[in-house]
Amino acid sequence: MKTKLLALFLPLMFFALLSGPTHAVIKGQAEAANEREDYAAELSITQGQALQGEAWAQTMLGDSYSLGHGVLQSDAQALKWYRLAAAKGGAVAQNDLGVMYETGDGVAQDFVKAIKWYALAAAQQNVKAEFNIGLLYVSGSGVMPDNTEAMRWFRRAATQGHAGAQNNLGVMYKEGTGVDADPKEALYWFRLAAAQGHANAQNNLGVMYSKGFGVAQSDSEALGWFRLSAAQDEPNSQSNLGVIYDKGLGVMQDRAQAVHWYRLAAQQGEAVAQSNLGAMYANGLGVPRYMVKAQAWISLAAAQGNRLALRNHALLAPSLSADQVALALAWANDCLTHEMQGCD
Repeated sequence: MKTKLLALFLPLMFFALLSGPTHAVIKGQAEAANEREDYAAELSITQGQALQGEAWAQTMLGDSYSLGHGVLQSDAQALKWYRLAAAKGGAVAQNDLGVMYETGDGVAQDFVKAIKWYALAAAQQNVKAEFNIGLLYVSGSGVMPDNTEAMRWFRRAATQGHAGAQNNLGVMYKEGTGVDADPKEALYWFRLAAAQGHANAQNNLGVMYSKGFGVAQSDSEALGWFRLSAAQDEPNSQSNLGVIYDKGLGVMQDRAQAVHWYRLAAQQGEAVAQSNLGAMYANGLGVPRYMVKAQAWISLAAAQGNRLALRNHALLAPSLSADQVALALAWANDCLTHEMQGCD
């Protein structure tokens, strides 16, 4: 009589039916919840997994505490979970821990420890850590300032697609910092970063077209890149748009539009725009002439060391009464107190 083989397969089928989701699936579920900003669902996954020692969950739980997503914001709790994940070799947590030491959030500021954790993450090709190391070499925080070394780290991150590193490489090639100046190489890196929507790179690319650095001069191309950048509230591009409309570069001259863009940038503290907005008020261009606001905006720019504003401040002051000067000073101080909110 033949033996039935079906029973031999039943345990395998039984175990297959009982097997749960893989770690990758669980992690994917947590990430999906985070993406749709369902932080309660995210925490329902990460808290349990973190307690079981999963480094990815510990990192995500650290992020939740750092950002206050679904929990009360707590740098101390974020630090705790990042440390646990970093000790297991989690590159993302190692970088996050480096950030906390660099900024002094939840821990005493320590640039040497920041470098240590960034280096561990960078050894695993964590692109954010590579970028952060480059920044520390630029500022000389925890290390001796070294633009050549900064460039090496920016290049490592840039070749992996980090837009900020690509933009910084562009700036270094444009200015000849840590390398011989090369406008075409600068243009190459600005283009890569701008294509990813990096607002500073878009502005920098606009400047290259405006000045004809490494590319044929084109006001229309400059305008297009400045607009893309300004749409992301980048103050330098807003200020540059103000200049374009003020001077009529590639567009019909429109002083009201110039004032609009100068104001947006000035409200974000951009000194050139503050100085130019003051000049518009002083001359009644695109806005009714108002000497008090002219003095106030020029004073704000001069306080940041803007040379044109310092000169205009000296020229404007003798024409104002003591009451006007006092009113301008009070208005400027009020703007600073309220972080430029409502200042026009």
